[in-house]
Amino acid sequence: MYAIVDIQGQQLKVEEGKKLFVNHIKGSEEGQTVEFEKVLLIDNEGAVTVGAPTVKGAKVVLEVVNPLVKGDKVIVFKMKRRKDSRKKNGFRAQFTEVKVKQIIA
Repeated sequence: MYAIVDIQGQQLKVEEGKKLFVNHIKGSEEGQTVEFEKVLLIDNEGAVTVGAPTVKGAKVVLEVVNPLVKGDKVIVFKMKRRKDSRKKNGFRAQFTEVKVKQIIA
């Protein structure tokens, strides 16, 4: 059984027992449970239910494993040739590691 869920603007495929990295959930603590009700699709062993726009009565329960995980550093380097113009920036995205406890359909 799996579901497609909208979590903070990202559509993710979730299965029970799997760990995911989602955009940082502010105010979350380790061991806290979080519920998301924007379930777009549920596949229950071949029986597919598609929401319009969401599946009514369905939700996904997640448990926060690590509230703040930093992603890999991305370097942004801008340069204009022959102008002595250079700009270097670094960026690290922040994620929350969660584990799918159950999918309620």
